[in-house]
Formats: sequence, C-alpha cells, structure tokens
Amino acid sequence: MIYVCPLGKVNETVAATGAERLLSLLAEGTAMTRPASIRPDDHLLLSMHDIAEARDGLTLPAEAHIRSVIDFATAWDRRRPLVINCFAGISRSTASAYIVAAALAPQRDEMELALTLRALSPSATPNPRLIALADALLGRQNRMVEAIASIGRGAEAFEGTPFCLRIDV
Repeated sequence: MIYVCPLGKVNETVAATGAERLLSLLAEGTAMTRPASIRPDDHLLLSMHDIAEARDGLTLPAEAHIRSVIDFATAWDRRRPLVINCFAGISRSTASAYIVAAALAPQRDEMELALTLRALSPSATPNPRLIALADALLGRQNRMVEAIASIGRGAEAFEGTPFCLRIDV
C-alpha cells in the first residue's frame, strides 16, 4: 500500500498506517523531520521544486530523481506501507505514487491507474515533468503522460487529503 499525504500530515500518516518507508519530495530548504519510527535508510528525501519547465533559481525535476524514486520503490519489500509526501500532497507526491504503482505493477493499465488516482484524490494534479520522465524510463510510450493529461487538473485545494493507493488491483 502507498499512502500519499502533505508534509503537515506525515507524522500522523506514518503512525496511523504503520509505514516503514518514507519518500519525501520537497524544495531545498523545506524543513523536514523524519518520523522516529522511520529508519534513516528507509527515508528518501529528494530536493526539487514543483515545476514542469526550467526556471532560474529553482530545481527542475530530473531523470536522476525518477531513477531514485524507482530504485527506492523496487527495494521496498511491501510488508508494511510506503508513505509519499510533498509539501501540499497534491503534485509531486501524487505523481510519485502513480510512478511507483506503474513501476511495481508493469501490467497495470495507465488509464485505469490515472482514473483510480483521480477517484482517490480529487485534488491530485500530478507534476507533468515527473510523469513524462518516468514514462520514458519505464518505456510506457507516452501512455502515462496521456493518462494523466486526461484526468486534468485536480480540484483547487491548499493541501491534499491523505489517501491510499493500492499497487495491484
């Protein structure tokens, strides 16, 4: 199980789910305290901004970030949940949850997965750059990009509501 939440709900989400791994996608300098129940080796903190195109002074999500996400996910034994967070729990984290599910369940249909994501999180607006990079790395021939584009921008929200995404259906 993958749980997605905003930064402000990491501690309660980890505690409520019994998660053993945590993936955090935050802009450099954003304060992040790893929950005590998560071992340092089980927390991947990636620094990037929530942007889709290069902008001066901001860190654009890169292929190396996607490789790190996929490597971290494939090393997960799935006995206990994985929590994924970004600042608001709307863009980088929802994109990463979609990417992890696609990487760990390569037989899963991209459109079905995108529609499931939308049903679970009305505010989800997966970062398009993260999706495009993952699509290329996973050899999905633009199907991930098209599926995420088809669900459109999520509902306006300051912060996403935590939700659970099953990897296999």
